[in-house]
Amino acid sequence: MTMESHPTPFSSLDDYVALPRVEGLALSPDGQRVVLTVATLTRDQTSYERALWSVAADGTGVPTRLTRSAKGESGAAFTADGDVLFVSTRLDAAADKGADTDAVAAQLWLLPVAGGEARAITRLAGGVSGIAAVASSSSNLVIAAELLPSAADLEAEGAARKERTEKKVAAILHESYPVRFWDHDLGPAEPHLLALDLADLQDTIAPPASASDTVSEADAPAPYPADLPRPRDLTAAPGRTMDTAGQALTPDGSTLIVALRVAEQRSGRYVLASIDVATGTQTTLFDELKVDFEFPAVSLDGRQIAFVRTAVSTPEGPADQELWAADLDGRRPRRLAAEWDRWPTSLVFDADTESNQALIVTADHDGRGPIFRVPLDGGAPEQLTTDDFSYTNVCVDAQTGDLVALRSSWIAPAHPVRIGRSGTVSMLATPAALPEVPGTITEVETVAEDGARVRAWLLLPAGAGQEHPAPLLLWIHGGPLNSWNAWSWRWSPLLALARGYAVLLPDPALSTGYGLDFIARGWNAWGCKPYTDLLAIVDAVEELPEIDETRTAAMGGSFGGYLANWIAGHTDRFRAIVSHASLWSLDQFNGTTDDSQYWQSIFSAQGMIDNSPHQAVREIVTPMLVIHGDHDYRVPIGESLRLWSELAEHHAGVDGSTQHKFLFFPDENHWVLKPQHAVVWYQTVFAFLDQHVHGADWKRPRLLG
Repeated sequence: MTMESHPTPFSSLDDYVALPRVEGLALSPDGQRVVLTVATLTRDQTSYERALWSVAADGTGVPTRLTRSAKGESGAAFTADGDVLFVSTRLDAAADKGADTDAVAAQLWLLPVAGGEARAITRLAGGVSGIAAVASSSSNLVIAAELLPSAADLEAEGAARKERTEKKVAAILHESYPVRFWDHDLGPAEPHLLALDLADLQDTIAPPASASDTVSEADAPAPYPADLPRPRDLTAAPGRTMDTAGQALTPDGSTLIVALRVAEQRSGRYVLASIDVATGTQTTLFDELKVDFEFPAVSLDGRQIAFVRTAVSTPEGPADQELWAADLDGRRPRRLAAEWDRWPTSLVFDADTESNQALIVTADHDGRGPIFRVPLDGGAPEQLTTDDFSYTNVCVDAQTGDLVALRSSWIAPAHPVRIGRSGTVSMLATPAALPEVPGTITEVETVAEDGARVRAWLLLPAGAGQEHPAPLLLWIHGGPLNSWNAWSWRWSPLLALARGYAVLLPDPALSTGYGLDFIARGWNAWGCKPYTDLLAIVDAVEELPEIDETRTAAMGGSFGGYLANWIAGHTDRFRAIVSHASLWSLDQFNGTTDDSQYWQSIFSAQGMIDNSPHQAVREIVTPMLVIHGDHDYRVPIGESLRLWSELAEHHAGVDGSTQHKFLFFPDENHWVLKPQHAVVWYQTVFAFLDQHVHGADWKRPRLLG
């Protein structure tokens, strides 16, 4: 097994999980400062702590750390005055004396631009879920929080939570579907949007407590602090309608544009509504049956809105995602870039430079995630960035029209950059330097049996060549509506590269960034074109002199795990297969996943039968490593339990022995995120691959006992 010529951070799993990670970006109102959220490994190496760092938006200077709390900070945003807002479970000295540090709820904090310590500006019993929207020219903002349905006000809500805690009641009464989401149970609290006016924040010196201040259990609940701005509920008794698909405030903070969920039996649709922040009055702007309106944005002058309109997909085919714009009150709706079949991943209004009104949009495109400028007059989109990166967290500098964003690729984790009006990209300072890479990346493609172009990224380890060809690892993305176009800390092919494997990252049918027809090729037929596309690109890559075609393996997670299972039952060309968080039996999956209606709506009854991997269990001959977390509610653990049971039923020896293995995480979710478990995950995967690809002896990871 070849290794890279000298060690990199990817040579050691411990070094890899210790790399600092840039997770968020916010731009100050004057365009001068960028605040980054940076995650670093804790001393015990079992979690990550997050801090805020400030860097100059023009690329000069060095990063300055702003926060240092043990609990960390996230979700940074700027107020109109330039103060920094963030969410944290750090202790509030004014409220949490003697509190259990593990039970402190997350609150909204403010770090003054003029200097001084951060202070909590909410004290909600259930905490703050996040910052929903901030006005750019007023003191108004909106936060997301969950409140118990029986509580009439904030005081009653706090008392009800206290009683549940004291009585140790964890039961949840559900009166609607769904009941779970990804990795957590829903309820009993329901999502609300709460308005705050920072002008109501007071700086006072509290008088000393007296005996008369002490309340007994029989007294009324403690009042909400008078020196803090009292949150005003914009969505009283909403049920789960505040499971929003995005929201945005007008610059003056008077109007909230929000994509609200309307319940429909087991599912729901998103409608676009306008909420008067002062009164809570709600007006529906756009509502159509079997159509979702999502991701609203408000123009810098507060006069226009933009959003994504998507009809519900059916087994007959995928629906397009359409860009629309309208006046703030919903008048003059118009579709933008009608001939453009790329799907927006984010959108904001461009600065009104020289009256060139446009949206700034990111979208998957040809294995990358560029930034586009989409004119509001219906003209064709202009691609601003043409490099091999994907862009996220895009912010517009209202003064210059320049952009700041995070960008990444498969060889560069997220880092902050500035993009000029012409598309010129320059890097900003960052406390998380880009790590050295143990190999190279190139683009490969082939032609599928139906004539479609199928492309992929190929990563080659150092030293791979005709004299020393590398074993090939086919790595299949999840989704399925996804693309291998951006860095992932959870799925890092560079770790395999450092161990001598070439890694193939293909975008088969159903992948985004190639147009609606390319997605439709695999619709209601997951085991057809997506599978044959993978085999076609593997065939092409195995012809390269740098690849040893006799030593190949396949792996994937989620939908990639589905295809790993499908491959296992339909070909014996791979030496080993790793199946993580995979779909195995579609009839079982579609009723136990957290959003069953969606999955049932995109498959026909026959398609569900024809494309279920479990039908071919008897044909499996390749050794499989099955991996799953018990807190995975998107692809429930029952999928891998049944897969493991049926592998044993059809392929175990009379003594129960088997060539297959099952790695189970009782306290992990769909991704396996805890750093110590990520290390065990990779140790097990590489030991399994080494055994079957290289013929090495099986080496059980030490921490697995």
